[in-house]
Amino acid sequence: MTDIAAETGRQIREMRKKRGMTLAELAAEIHKSKATISKYEKGEISMDVETLYEIADALHIRVEQLLCRRPAAEAAGPQVDAPGFFAGLARFYGYIFDGRDDHIIQCVFDVLSKDAPGRYRVMMYMNYPDLAHYRQCETTYHGYAEHYDALTDIDLTNQDSPMEKASCKVLAAYLDAPTKWGLWTGVSSRPIMPVAAKILLSKSPLAADAELAKRLKISREDIRLLKLYNMLPVT
Repeated sequence: MTDIAAETGRQIREMRKKRGMTLAELAAEIHKSKATISKYEKGEISMDVETLYEIADALHIRVEQLLCRRPAAEAAGPQVDAPGFFAGLARFYGYIFDGRDDHIIQCVFDVLSKDAPGRYRVMMYMNYPDLAHYRQCETTYHGYAEHYDALTDIDLTNQDSPMEKASCKVLAAYLDAPTKWGLWTGVSSRPIMPVAAKILLSKSPLAADAELAKRLKISREDIRLLKLYNMLPVT
């Protein structure tokens, strides 16, 4: 068993369970035996690229969600031509305060690959139960991060409900810092309505505590600027 096979197998098992599929159902979808799928999930045997894509299609996810992310890749990062805050990051984190039930929504952004100069394919995992299993989240998005000196624009599509398009705008990404403020826009499902919120991006995980919640809540200064501009600015 290799570390890559074991990690890929774990991702397959977790995604299969998230989709509510049994071993037998997944096996039937890709025309393999139940025993073979079990061995894939345990990392006992490796699979070819074609099988990996077939499994991703059967689970209705992107194949990148099954791939093993090596720690070394996180340290080096694929964003070699990204500005300031994003330079070299293979993963970063986002935090939004949800006033409907007074909790912090935690997000993980995985940078997958370069699509064009200054443009990268990304996955975003929102509202996960714990960081160690962040892909087992409430909502998964796929899309692109496009970097300019004055602005980074992250455009996303809900993987399970493509009608929902979301975006994150980050001002002055060329200025490096441990954290950056952005504006998140998307669709609320409780109730269904367009929404906009402050999002704090971080290079490393933050403690979801009362201090962070205070930073994320709409402040008096935010309200003052909202009244002044008749819009929610985030700087």
